Amino acid sequence: MASFNKLKNVLVLAFDWILSGAGAADTCQVTVTQPRFQEADSSMHTMFLMCTFSASGCSSSPPEVLWFRFLTNKHEDLCTPGCTDHQKYKVHLSENNISLQINNLTVDDNAVYICGIAFSDSSSPHSKQAGDGTVLTKTGAEKQHSNGKFIFMIIASSLLFLYSTTVFTFFVVYKLKPNLLKKSGNEDQRTENCKISSGRKIFQAIAQELQKQRYAEHCRQPVSICLPILKFMVEKRGTDS
Repeated sequence: MASFNKLKNVLVLAFDWILSGAGAADTCQVTVTQPRFQEADSSMHTMFLMCTFSASGCSSSPPEVLWFRFLTNKHEDLCTPGCTDHQKYKVHLSENNISLQINNLTVDDNAVYICGIAFSDSSSPHSKQAGDGTVLTKTGAEKQHSNGKFIFMIIASSLLFLYSTTVFTFFVVYKLKPNLLKKSGNEDQRTENCKISSGRKIFQAIAQELQKQRYAEHCRQPVSICLPILKFMVEKRGTDS
């Protein structure tokens, strides 16, 4: 960063040298503002870097617009003010808004881009100012590949989770199945026993009812016949109990 600030100061001095034929508007003061970062994805082939400025006490004539870029170990003049490559770079000026159009954008264009404004008819040191620079970053195909790998890992993790859940479910069912079958068998046996007991009770009730009917029929006969039968039924009922 120290080398970048040093380069920025050198560029400001270069403005004075480029625009040495200055006028007498000594109160001219310029402020330049740039976004710190701009990012382009791999599908973008044209990029517009933005720059705005404000001028106080300067002439109404349009200023000179200069663009530089700072690479790892060097800087390049892009438009000072004429562009070195008219097919690659183009400057747009609309009132106080400036943009640098970069065509055929590649990852090699990743750099710090500096916008400079200079009123050539002023001798004020504040009439020539540069912005803090915009860091341009274009993502290459390797980032897309990385995103693809990340998505693949998410899908693979989801499938592995589903597989593990299914295996665990089958394991639990396999372990609990004998107990469930045993419990079901006990319930069936109890149900069968209840059915048998109920059948016996119903049979006993039917037998008692038949005995009552027979007793009623015999009791219509003389008493000498009815009393022995009644005694026999009472004794039989006591035996069954």
